Amino acid sequence: MATGSTRGRRYTAGRWAATAVLVTLTALAGCGPDTPPAPSAPTPGTSTAPPPTSPPSPSPDGTSKNSEEPAPQEVLVELNVTGGFAGVQNQLIVRYDGSYTTRSGTKPPRTGRMEPAEIAELRAALEDPAFAAVPARPTGAPVHDGFQYVVTYRYRVVVATDGDRPPALRRVFSALPGGGPPTAP
Repeated sequence: MATGSTRGRRYTAGRWAATAVLVTLTALAGCGPDTPPAPSAPTPGTSTAPPPTSPPSPSPDGTSKNSEEPAPQEVLVELNVTGGFAGVQNQLIVRYDGSYTTRSGTKPPRTGRMEPAEIAELRAALEDPAFAAVPARPTGAPVHDGFQYVVTYRYRVVVATDGDRPPALRRVFSALPGGGPPTAP
């Protein structure tokens, strides 16, 4: 019987040690029972409001600056174009400061800068409520050998094809550098 009670104590002590290790690892990982669940990623195609802006805080030079304002080098919009008869795979990234980079297949990237009026026009087209209402996925019939466009603006992704380009999306496309999506191979 002494063996049985010792074994029971070892089992209990072992269970306590395992529980302590599990609690420690859980606490280090930050995912215990008292930890709120991590926010889920937005569903593609759903519009999420931008984060609320905080009140302006004074900067060292005495002027007020909004701390939620994007940095000039942050991405404003990204456009990926695929398909077409030649099978293109192009990407256009426009940053808040108006600089942009275009990649076409395996060619070296090209860079440029939009004029302030041009970047203002693009931002206005992207912030237009009509653009927020553009369906997240194509609703029209596919076009054989047509292009597919994947536009990412803030937390929203819009996928369109040549056969389904609503006016608000065409307005965004026409405000892009080069007057439209990069479709050349």
